Amino acid sequence: MSETPATLPFADLETAYETIAETIDALPEDRERLFLAKLCLALAHRVGDPAQVDAAISEARENLEA
Repeated sequence: MSETPATLPFADLETAYETIAETIDALPEDRERLFLAKLCLALAHRVGDPAQVDAAISEARENLEA
Protein backbone atom coordinates (compact mmCIF):
# COMPACT_ATOMS: atom_id res chain seq x y z
CA MET A 1 0.00 0.00 0.00
CA SER A 2 1.43 3.43 -0.94
CA GLU A 3 1.52 6.23 1.58
CA THR A 4 -0.14 9.56 0.92
CA PRO A 5 2.44 12.36 0.88
CA ALA A 6 2.26 14.63 3.90
CA THR A 7 0.82 18.09 3.35
CA LEU A 8 0.82 21.23 5.45
CA PRO A 9 -2.42 22.31 7.09
CA PHE A 10 -3.75 25.52 5.53
CA ALA A 11 -2.71 27.69 8.50
CA ASP A 12 0.87 26.43 8.28
CA LEU A 13 0.88 26.93 4.51
CA GLU A 14 -0.27 30.52 5.03
CA THR A 15 2.53 31.06 7.55
CA ALA A 16 5.07 29.64 5.10
CA TYR A 17 3.75 31.95 2.38
CA GLU A 18 4.12 34.96 4.66
CA THR A 19 7.67 33.97 5.62
CA ILE A 20 8.67 33.50 1.98
CA ALA A 21 7.07 36.81 0.96
CA GLU A 22 8.76 38.70 3.80
CA THR A 23 12.11 37.15 2.92
CA ILE A 24 11.74 38.13 -0.74
CA ASP A 25 10.72 41.67 0.22
CA ALA A 26 13.85 42.01 2.38
CA LEU A 27 16.21 40.90 -0.40
CA PRO A 28 17.78 43.07 -3.07
CA GLU A 29 15.85 42.56 -6.31
CA ASP A 30 18.84 40.92 -8.00
CA ARG A 31 18.89 38.18 -5.31
CA GLU A 32 15.22 37.18 -5.41
CA ARG A 33 15.61 34.57 -8.16
CA LEU A 34 18.65 33.05 -6.47
CA PHE A 35 16.75 32.79 -3.18
CA LEU A 36 13.77 31.12 -4.88
CA ALA A 37 16.02 28.66 -6.72
CA LYS A 38 17.86 27.77 -3.51
CA LEU A 39 14.56 27.40 -1.63
CA CYS A 40 13.18 25.08 -4.32
CA LEU A 41 16.28 22.91 -4.27
CA ALA A 42 16.27 22.74 -0.47
CA LEU A 43 12.61 21.70 -0.43
CA ALA A 44 13.10 19.17 -3.25
CA HIS A 45 15.97 17.65 -1.29
CA ARG A 46 13.72 17.25 1.75
CA VAL A 47 10.87 15.72 -0.29
CA GLY A 48 13.20 13.01 -1.53
CA ASP A 49 10.80 11.71 -4.18
CA PRO A 50 11.59 12.74 -7.78
CA ALA A 51 8.01 12.09 -8.92
CA GLN A 52 6.65 14.42 -6.23
CA VAL A 53 9.19 17.08 -7.17
CA ASP A 54 8.20 16.80 -10.85
CA ALA A 55 4.52 17.03 -9.90
CA ALA A 56 5.18 20.16 -7.85
CA ILE A 57 7.07 21.76 -10.74
CA SER A 58 4.16 21.02 -13.08
CA GLU A 59 1.67 22.40 -10.56
CA ALA A 60 3.68 25.60 -10.11
CA ARG A 61 3.98 26.06 -13.89
CA GLU A 62 0.21 25.94 -14.43
CA ASN A 63 -1.57 29.15 -15.39
CA LEU A 64 1.54 31.31 -15.65
CA GLU A 65 1.40 34.11 -18.16
CA ALA A 66 4.32 34.18 -20.60
